[in-house]
Amino acid sequence: MFKTIKIFSVAVLLVFALSVGGCNTMVGVGKDLQAAGEALSGSANSHQGY
Repeated sequence: MFKTIKIFSVAVLLVFALSVGGCNTMVGVGKDLQAAGEALSGSANSHQGY
């Protein structure tokens, strides 16, 4: 019985740790995409012919 509880607890902690790491990764990707979009927008604005 206690072995099952230990295994379940470790599994829950592992899933929690991976999900927190995944969130941080997605935040970084979002910031990179935002910076790329702003750079593209700035470049397009500076090259307008009118």
